[in-house]
Amino acid sequence: MAAIDAQVSTGLAGLDRVFRGVMAGDNIVWQVDSIEDYRPLVEPFCQYARDKGRRLVYFHFARHAALVLEGPGVEIHTLDPGEGFEPFLTAIHKTIELTGRGAYYIFDGLSDLVADWYSDQMLGNFFMLTCPYLYDLETVAYFALVRGHHSFHATAPILDTTQLFNDVYRHHGELYVRPLKVQQRYSPTMHMLHVWRGEEFLPVTDSATIAEILTLTPWTGLKTNDPRLDIWNRTFLEVEEVLEAQRDNVHCAEPAHRLLQHTLRMMVSRDDRVIRLAEQYLSLTDILAIKRRMIGAGLIGGKAVGVLLARAILKKNLPRWNDLLEIHDSFFIGSDVFYTFLVHNGCWWVRDKQKHPATFLDGAETARRRILRGDFPDDTLQQFSDMLDYFGQSPMIVRSSSLLEDDFGNAFAGKYDSVFCVNQGPREKRLEDLLSAVRTIYASTMSERALMYRARRGILDRDEQMGLLVQRVSGVQQSNLFYPHVAGVALSFNPYAWSEQIDPTMGMVRLVMGLGTRAVDRSDDDYTRVVSLSDPERRPESNFDSVRQYAQKRIDVLDLEHNQLATYAFTEVAKLSPDLPLAMVATVDDALEQRARGMKEVFPWVLTFEQLLRNTPFVADLREMLKTLQHAYDYPVDVEFTANFIDDHRYKIDLVQCRPFQVHEAGTIPNPPTPLDPQRLVLEAHGAVIGHSRIGTVDRLVYVVPGVYGQLPLNDRHQIARLIGQITRLRSPDAANALLLIGPGRWGTTSPELGVPVRFAEISSAAALCEIVTRREGLAPDVSLGTHFFSDLVETDILYLAIFPQRQDNQLNEAFFDQQPNRLAELLPNAAEWADCVRVIDLPNAAHPMVLRLNANTLEQRVCCYLEAVGTAEEA
Repeated sequence: MAAIDAQVSTGLAGLDRVFRGVMAGDNIVWQVDSIEDYRPLVEPFCQYARDKGRRLVYFHFARHAALVLEGPGVEIHTLDPGEGFEPFLTAIHKTIELTGRGAYYIFDGLSDLVADWYSDQMLGNFFMLTCPYLYDLETVAYFALVRGHHSFHATAPILDTTQLFNDVYRHHGELYVRPLKVQQRYSPTMHMLHVWRGEEFLPVTDSATIAEILTLTPWTGLKTNDPRLDIWNRTFLEVEEVLEAQRDNVHCAEPAHRLLQHTLRMMVSRDDRVIRLAEQYLSLTDILAIKRRMIGAGLIGGKAVGVLLARAILKKNLPRWNDLLEIHDSFFIGSDVFYTFLVHNGCWWVRDKQKHPATFLDGAETARRRILRGDFPDDTLQQFSDMLDYFGQSPMIVRSSSLLEDDFGNAFAGKYDSVFCVNQGPREKRLEDLLSAVRTIYASTMSERALMYRARRGILDRDEQMGLLVQRVSGVQQSNLFYPHVAGVALSFNPYAWSEQIDPTMGMVRLVMGLGTRAVDRSDDDYTRVVSLSDPERRPESNFDSVRQYAQKRIDVLDLEHNQLATYAFTEVAKLSPDLPLAMVATVDDALEQRARGMKEVFPWVLTFEQLLRNTPFVADLREMLKTLQHAYDYPVDVEFTANFIDDHRYKIDLVQCRPFQVHEAGTIPNPPTPLDPQRLVLEAHGAVIGHSRIGTVDRLVYVVPGVYGQLPLNDRHQIARLIGQITRLRSPDAANALLLIGPGRWGTTSPELGVPVRFAEISSAAALCEIVTRREGLAPDVSLGTHFFSDLVETDILYLAIFPQRQDNQLNEAFFDQQPNRLAELLPNAAEWADCVRVIDLPNAAHPMVLRLNANTLEQRVCCYLEAVGTAEEA
């Protein structure tokens, strides 16, 4: 038994004796029926602290009247929990850190926090993160909970973490205390009910009085998941009551509107722009339907909100889309489950460091590995198991859906993972695969690419929880393969207008057969069908030989036999798919068929989607969809979808993602000066220009020499890519002028034989990327439209262009690059051996005391870089 420390006290000697003393580091929780029953315990505690000269800190954040008044010897910190969990927690922990050891703390009633966070789990998380911190600093802290207001999601972690937990009752004007937990101390009467009389707390020994007092309020228990107790579930019980009243024709418009606003902030978003949109298109019935398919509590995240809003917008504005859309039966994993998982597995403190630019990468890899090995609370495991049983053995995809993801201005495209669960095999294996998918996505929040993205966008300190969207994979089983007939990415504004006949405002689609991964992810080993919705039959290819060459040849599928995502040749997939509407997605190559006449097993089909585009309402449907969504969002949109035929002519569309798309129309750009001396022309490109039109000045060129790079071994090409990253990092992020990167093939490829395998973080400071296309004569390269790489280019306002040296209207002044001083060895002496492959050219310089102008017109698909005397032109 611990000896009573006279230097640490509740201020009530009799209560100290009940506890067998108060220890430095004790966190003391009082569970009361009313905050007014907490106040009499707070006052002597504060008085004792003042008398002993202890630092007394009061955190005032609740709606009830202040517990401690301003005066000598007390520091009052007023906080607003409505600003979010992380800002609130950070402010408190910063105060604790600055206050130091041995202080006394008073916290307002914690129950008010759930009114702002809408979650008992988050209240439990707050206590689990704060209590040990106070303990380590040898403080004494008071907390209060209102009895009957919380489920075990709050009370169980608080009871497990705190040193002292006490029930407080008021009966006939007297206050009673019953310690439920007193850590490292014991007495024969400690856990009995004690009545406060005078200076003493006397044990109540008669059963009649004990029973009378303990039955004043129904006993709730600490580990029961009774929906009547949790503020989350109580709110939705109220929703059910209002909906029932509406069905009975009872007028309840005001409470229904109040509840809609309240539940939207609880579950959908705290962004006012999203809330306004949701209020127009989501009803209380919709909200209740989401809740019934939700694991845990909290927000469902941007990706889930985008899907739900888009479907609701289409159904409300275009009633026929009720039949055209596939049935939506997804599940939602609340964002609070993510925070609880981090706390449960000891990863929170790394998360806390990620709010600071100086430390945001510290410990991230260690935390990521810990997350991948983490476990889930039992109640969450049970809900995952129930969801698995609902889906049976149908394939699922678990998708990231963070608070900021797919929001206005922050697409987070490709920064967080999504994982297919093919969902085959024994139940135990399928459940473990599902849990592994969740862990993988949670771990991706600690990835360098996600953290670097947040740092670049200046949102490290924003509340960024991770919700999850679990969707049934849209598609059809063919033999042992599962895939959709058609999938794609559709944009309501087409930034790839390669012809003056194309209207960018009509939108575009990047179309594939099979899983949409081919349309979303940058695939270096294949091509997709890029369709202008204003002129769907117009193609950049000039003949069918080119069409065949640049048609999609590989199909992403789910292999049910091997329980994995796989890629097969189109030929093989078609042979394994007897029910595939082949003529709808492919065209017979007549020339090939004639040449192969008499030969066996010739497969003459080429994926063109011509019949789909020409002989069905598919194009009209996509135009209508994009126009309607853009009008509702009042913003261009980026949509992922699938389409599956239910007979020869009818199909269903599954809208699987919708988000704001960061792109704008080209401005008015004057033409470059004419006539232009060929010696002053550095490059001129026509036919593949992506990004905002602009006029600017380039002060540094990084040129990867194609002839030298093409001779390098593959391993050396990776070294060149890392070198490019080193060069770009030499520049200040706020450098006044522009960096232009020029290199052979595809920037950002994963295959070094196809280009320079840089990571996006290594080139994110560039103003423009130029790909020299020497092996794809007569065709625009397969640019990253609708892909994660393209989203990076758009959001960072990087201009993309491709130059085709063999074309008459494309020029690349190789002599200019050869004549310029190469600064590589000067800037990076250790990289001097690569000077013949990588040229770093700064302008103006001694050889050319002129500036390099960049003139790019997206609408005209033209870019020109030319030398100009200093001071002769203004930048746009």
